[in-house]
Amino acid sequence: MSRIGKKGIIIPEKTEVSINSGVLSVKGPKGSLERNFRSDISIVVEGKNIALSVPKENKQTKALWGTYASHIKNMIKGVNEGFEKKLILEGVGYKSQVNNNKLVLALGFSHPVEVAIPEGLSVKSEKNLLTISGFDKELVGSFSAKIRSLKKPEPYKGKGFHYHDEIIRRKQGKKSV
Repeated sequence: MSRIGKKGIIIPEKTEVSINSGVLSVKGPKGSLERNFRSDISIVVEGKNIALSVPKENKQTKALWGTYASHIKNMIKGVNEGFEKKLILEGVGYKSQVNNNKLVLALGFSHPVEVAIPEGLSVKSEKNLLTISGFDKELVGSFSAKIRSLKKPEPYKGKGFHYHDEIIRRKQGKKSV
């Protein structure tokens, strides 16, 4: 039994939630999101509450119950508050700029790296801090992971992208005799 799935989800004001043939749509002040859910778990919208229940319990539906509840909570939080990830770029000569709808990065390669910013995200670049924000949690997380993968932090000097709250384990390096 899922503890997260058992709890009801409260719909805040200025938020509309509707479900039609397995597609849940959430509309709020920041935007709107849609997600397709399987029919194994029944989702019922009653006034200002959303209830999830499992008609037939088996291993797969038990696993999906709490996951679906978390997805719905993230959708509601996203259209009301939004999500944000911060990346820090460390290294001499490493720069980041936002031009039109592209992120231009100088990461020590012979050429600048250009990455297209997906629709629905806003990216701000201030010195060595890159802030990615949007109302879709999955899109914010996957785009920030894509940017981080371009230049992962190395353990000796710490050069590269790392998350704002991430701790990088540093190695000692070569010892002089």
